[in-house]
Amino acid sequence: MATMSRLPTRPLGRTEVKVARMGLGCAPLGDLFTTLSEDGAEQVLNAAWDIGIRFFDTSPFYGHGKSEHRLGHFLRQQPRDQYTVSTKVGRVLRAANKARQLDSSEWNMPLPFDLRFDYSYDGVLRSFEDSLQRLGLSSIDVLWIHDLDFMHHGTERRVDAYLAQLATGGWRALEELRSANVIKAVGAGINELGMIPKLLDVTEVELFLVALDYNLLDTGMLDAEFPLCAERDVGVIVGATFASGILATGPVHGAKHRYEDATPEMIEKTRRIAEVCSRHGTQLRAAALQFPLAHPIVNTIIPGARSPREVSDNIKLLEHPVSLDMWAELKADGLLRSDAPTPQVGSGPDREEART
Repeated sequence: MATMSRLPTRPLGRTEVKVARMGLGCAPLGDLFTTLSEDGAEQVLNAAWDIGIRFFDTSPFYGHGKSEHRLGHFLRQQPRDQYTVSTKVGRVLRAANKARQLDSSEWNMPLPFDLRFDYSYDGVLRSFEDSLQRLGLSSIDVLWIHDLDFMHHGTERRVDAYLAQLATGGWRALEELRSANVIKAVGAGINELGMIPKLLDVTEVELFLVALDYNLLDTGMLDAEFPLCAERDVGVIVGATFASGILATGPVHGAKHRYEDATPEMIEKTRRIAEVCSRHGTQLRAAALQFPLAHPIVNTIIPGARSPREVSDNIKLLEHPVSLDMWAELKADGLLRSDAPTPQVGSGPDREEART
């Protein structure tokens, strides 16, 4: 693949961190649902680098440390001042009992470590230090508070207990790391509606990584969360541009939505959206990639990739012209809410966008 220049960058929210409008989400490097060889993982990272991508997001959760190991092996070979990397805290990894078969519903062949949630002062520092070692780095650009939500903790009592743990200890650790200049910005990665106001009540996070609730199929963030972020001057990164799968694969059997098999209703909605896209000469994936970036509060997107071709295709589709008529038809058919900002014709990673 021919080497391209770095993509144009802009600040993440009010922080000093600058990124391009598309980075690389590294959950697939942890073997999310399917397995990548070590060679295959390195090919994906090389393809992203060659095409100009310089923002890489990972987590201890992804493959129970596997994604961080793979990403770190690659980044250690690159000049540190030429890329931005983010990882997450909230889970601590411990060696698993050798007599027990490690089971994971998300990760194929995860590394032999158990996960324990811990948002305390000691837990945040332990998680951060372990991540530095797996990555082979001495600093991280953005550190995310990860998965403090009902999806992972179930009840309001448990969520409130972990929020209290964060407020009375974990947040102090994050502020100390920022003061020591080993991180540049602190954010929170969330999976569902309702957590942005809760986290802003107990922390002063500068960014949110929105995993599931802002894409062509899910736009609930428009009601209260995004307006609150705008009011507090908090930046947003959108993670699951493809809704964890279905907007990339299309409405096929076994397509994933919100990390589970898509319901018949969601498959039908995706089919109808894909038909509108096709009538206007657009691929579903192009519309899915471009849609979140039209919102003024969204700084960047970080789709994952399992092959060099997917990396290359994502860049091309992000630049692919999409007609205004297509967005208008999606809204007229009730497939996209009428107040959702949509891109202008020919919007791409280095062009300005109209808000409609």
